[in-house]
Amino acid sequence: MVADELRGMNADELQAHVTDLREQLFKLRFQKTTGQVQSAARLGSVRRDIARALTIAKERELAGAKAPEAATASNEEQS
Repeated sequence: MVADELRGMNADELQAHVTDLREQLFKLRFQKTTGQVQSAARLGSVRRDIARALTIAKERELAGAKAPEAATASNEEQS
């Protein structure tokens, strides 16, 4: 999934997507252990997708934390 598509999701959808990806990764690891994996490259792809989604979630968290600080700073300057 492309980062732009992930940014279009709300927080709940993003969290659900991460949960689904983690389940996929678990299943792929299990298949790898039992020798049934179809594509070993899929493991890396799913790991990168998880990292991408978590990065976007962290960006939102940091942006939300900075917004009140910026508003407070601008209010203090106006006083």
